[in-house]
Amino acid sequence: MPGWFTLRRAAVYTGIFVYCLVLFLAFDFAYSSLTRGEETARGLRIANPVYDHGFSANFDGHDVWGEVRYRLVTNSLGFKDSSVRTVPLQPASRRILLIGDSFVEGIGMNFEDSFAGLLQGAGQQRSDRIEFLNAGVASYSPSIYYKKIKYLLDSGLRFDEVVLFSDTADVADEATAYFCIDDDPKYRAHCSSAEGAAQAAAASSHPPAGAAAPRESKFFIDRFVVTNRVRMSLKRSIQSLLGNRRKSINTDRSRIGWVFPGLALARDYQPLGIEGGIARSLQNMRALSDLLAARNIPLTIVVYPWAQQLAQGDRNSPQIALWRDFCAGRCKAFIDLYPVFFAATEADKDWYEHLFILGDDHFSVAGNQLMFRELARHLF
Repeated sequence: MPGWFTLRRAAVYTGIFVYCLVLFLAFDFAYSSLTRGEETARGLRIANPVYDHGFSANFDGHDVWGEVRYRLVTNSLGFKDSSVRTVPLQPASRRILLIGDSFVEGIGMNFEDSFAGLLQGAGQQRSDRIEFLNAGVASYSPSIYYKKIKYLLDSGLRFDEVVLFSDTADVADEATAYFCIDDDPKYRAHCSSAEGAAQAAAASSHPPAGAAAPRESKFFIDRFVVTNRVRMSLKRSIQSLLGNRRKSINTDRSRIGWVFPGLALARDYQPLGIEGGIARSLQNMRALSDLLAARNIPLTIVVYPWAQQLAQGDRNSPQIALWRDFCAGRCKAFIDLYPVFFAATEADKDWYEHLFILGDDHFSVAGNQLMFRELARHLF
C-alpha cells in the first residue's frame, strides 16, 4: 500500500509539473508572438549593387546571432540606430561616420549596448554635440568601405570625419570576395555569378564557432523568448563550471591566420592569396583616403584584436604595422586598441568570459564598454 501511495504522489507531482510547464510555455509563446515586432530579420540584410550589401532603411524588428535574439533598428540611411528616424543629409552639429564590419555593427546586441551606441549617447550629451553615424555592417572590408563612403558622399550625405575600424579578417575578405564591385579590371575579372547575387544574409557568412543558428531553426528563439533566455543562462553557468567556454578561441583561425606565422592557409585565401589580399586592401584604402582628402574630410583608422590574437600573444601584430604604416601622412590619427585589451587580459584571468560573447569572436557588452572608454579618450 505505501508503495501505491508513493507512486500516486509522484504521478500527481509530475502532472502538476507538466501542467505548469505547459502553462509557462503557452504564456511565453503568447508574449513572444505579441512582442517580437516585425518578422525576425526579414528584409533587413539586403543586397546593394554599389557596395554589395547593407541594411534596409527604417527597420524596427529583431535579428538572431547564434543563439541570441536582439532588437535591431535602422534609420533612414539604413544605419543601425537607437530608433527609426530621418537623418538629414546636412548635419546640425559635428558629425562623425563610423564604418567597419560586424564588430562595428555591434552584432548580437542592441545599439545602445554597442560602442557605437555609447559614443552616440555620449556625443549627444555634450554641450558641443557630436553625432556618430554607424555605417558598419557584418562582413565589410576595404572594397566596401571605399564604395559605400563614395556612394554616401555622392548621395549628398555630409560628415566631418571618418573613423574606420580595420578588422584583422579584412585581408581574407579582400583576397576572396567582393570582386564584382571593384573598379579595378584585374580584380573585377574574378567576379562570379554566385558573388554577383551579393550577400543578402551577410552576417550568416561567418557564424561564431559552435553558435550558428540557421534561419530554418529560429522558430524556438523567436517564439519562446523567455524560455530561450533561461536556457542560455543555464548553459552559460554549466559551461563556466566545466571551464570549456574558451574553446572557441582556438577554433577557426583561417580568416585571421595571415597574422600567425606557419599556418597552411593557401586554400583559404584564394584566388589572390595573402599578399594579394594585402595589396588589394591597401589599394582600396588609398582610394578612400584620396577621396576623403579631396573633400577635406580627415580619416582615423582604429585596429583592435580578436580573442585568438589575445590568446596567442599577438601584441606586435602585422595588422597593427600594416595600418600604422599606411596612416603615415594619410590619417588624422591611428588608434591602436591592442594594448588596452592586452592589459585587460593581464588584469583578469577570465577576460574571455567577460569581454567576448559566449562561443564567439565578437565583443560582449563589457568588451564594447572597454572599446568605448578608450575611443572616447581620442574622439572627444
